[in-house]
Amino acid sequence: MGSLEGKVAFITGAARGQGRSHAIALAKEGADIIAVDVSTQVDTVPYRTATADDLAETVRLVEALDRRIIASEADVRDLAALTTAVDSGAAELGRVDIVIANAGINTMSPALEMEEVMWQTMIDINLTGVWKTVRAAAPHIVSGGRGGSIVITSSLASMVANENIAHYTAAKAGLVGLMQVLAKELGPQSIRVNTIHPTTVATPMILNDATFRLFRPDLAEPTRADFEEAALTLNTLPVPMIESEDISNAVLYLVSDAGRYITGTTHVVDAGGRL
Repeated sequence: MGSLEGKVAFITGAARGQGRSHAIALAKEGADIIAVDVSTQVDTVPYRTATADDLAETVRLVEALDRRIIASEADVRDLAALTTAVDSGAAELGRVDIVIANAGINTMSPALEMEEVMWQTMIDINLTGVWKTVRAAAPHIVSGGRGGSIVITSSLASMVANENIAHYTAAKAGLVGLMQVLAKELGPQSIRVNTIHPTTVATPMILNDATFRLFRPDLAEPTRADFEEAALTLNTLPVPMIESEDISNAVLYLVSDAGRYITGTTHVVDAGGRL
């Protein structure tokens, strides 16, 4: 039996990247999955956002592990859609024990040149969308009376300042305060709440031309290799990026009984990026 046998996890941003990795990792440990993501392009984002085909591939991979998964389109800006998704999933799978508030975007601009819509979209998805995720899903953990775990994806950017991402940093830093209040409020129900803070992760949110150009403005058409050369300077360990699976391993610790007394913490997976 896996460490999460019989449990159900609600995961946002599950179509690809870290979200898909988390769904697979939790399914391998016995959890069933309620998965949501968008299927249309998010305005202001300079790379392709998730599609229905991406989410279908997550479904295929989880089902290949002989676990159940209920997947639907839902934008974290839409509380009603999130509520419908988690309510329907809980009705079919019988419970919710874990919430992984993972969905997020990345856009880039100097703060004083940023358009209002870019700022607002970031805050709506990366900060308010997390509150809406918890608002929709956490009541199911409370009503189950068994306790549970919520993991919120923040970022190393909430701890280490970098240019061109004031809106992203503000959102990710705000998640820490949200997490701490939730940990206080939900602790009496044995529900643990933590943030996780990755350094640069090799996902489509990072591996795109817009990011490559930001890191290598000295080149007309920078490649991934050019980006990685610059990204090496961000970490103490000699790696330009970490993998989604590295974050999933940390998530597994936080949601399983191995982390049963861990709550209200900022869990960093940064390859020494803060040093």
